[in-house]
Amino acid sequence: MLTPTRPEGSEPQDFHLSRRGLAAAVLAGYALSARSAQAQPIVTDAAGLVTEMVQVETPDRAIPAFVARPAARGRFPVVVVIPEVFGLHEYIRDICRRLAKLGYVAISPDLFVRQGDPSKVADFAEVRKIVGEASEAQVMSDVASTLTFIKAQTYADKAKVAMTGFCWGGAIVWLASTRFPDLKAGAAWYGRLSAPKPGEFLGETNRNWPLQVVGRLGAPVIGLYAGKDGGIPVSDVEAMRAALIAARKSTSEIVLYPDSQHGFHADYRASYDATAASDAWNRMLAHFAANGVRPKSYRAG
Repeated sequence: MLTPTRPEGSEPQDFHLSRRGLAAAVLAGYALSARSAQAQPIVTDAAGLVTEMVQVETPDRAIPAFVARPAARGRFPVVVVIPEVFGLHEYIRDICRRLAKLGYVAISPDLFVRQGDPSKVADFAEVRKIVGEASEAQVMSDVASTLTFIKAQTYADKAKVAMTGFCWGGAIVWLASTRFPDLKAGAAWYGRLSAPKPGEFLGETNRNWPLQVVGRLGAPVIGLYAGKDGGIPVSDVEAMRAALIAARKSTSEIVLYPDSQHGFHADYRASYDATAASDAWNRMLAHFAANGVRPKSYRAG
């Protein structure tokens, strides 16, 4: 049984998948080191959509990205989807399809392609190694290139761009929202807020963390957090809420689900909380809409 409760993935002792469970994860396209044998992931079909892998040019190489969008004429608002430590696996692709069904263009870049594919690694120590080698500078450069790519597409409304991210990607949303004026709104799902201790995973001193940069937020962010997160204490969540108030970032907010665990939106994990996930998803969509990133079909509630 899988019980991941930590912000940048999980410890090895959190996982126990049988050989059959690992095989099922491989066939379904989910991250090897995260799929719960008991989970029944949401599967969104591609009917009425265009889904494709594209190549995004960056300063040093092209990186792959998954795009899902309505199969219709016109320009559609954009959501950039930043993955967890497990990279561009089926859960992230399904999130893109869900957004596309609502009338968005969703794009998720492979930010770990230079280091490896964490979704196909069963050893979580190797996953950490891959993720740790992706520097903040490289990730932000890739995000910039992704924004440049998607804004150039005839199907994208370049004036309406939001970002969402999960776990590791949640922290990236906070950071990107301080850097890129193109972003009109962000939704950070249980992204780490404070710096790890030196020597811990991602504990390098040259990395920024949301609590350090909150005063520089440009795009308003909704933070979606769990009260029973084993790696993000409620004290950090409350510190972020206080920091937003102190910095007068009144259009940003924190929502805490007191009985949920880290990864409560991840429907392929045992930590999935359908009630909290649905409420948080609707809050994310409302936040995007309130900041001008809404598809024509959007209806509040």
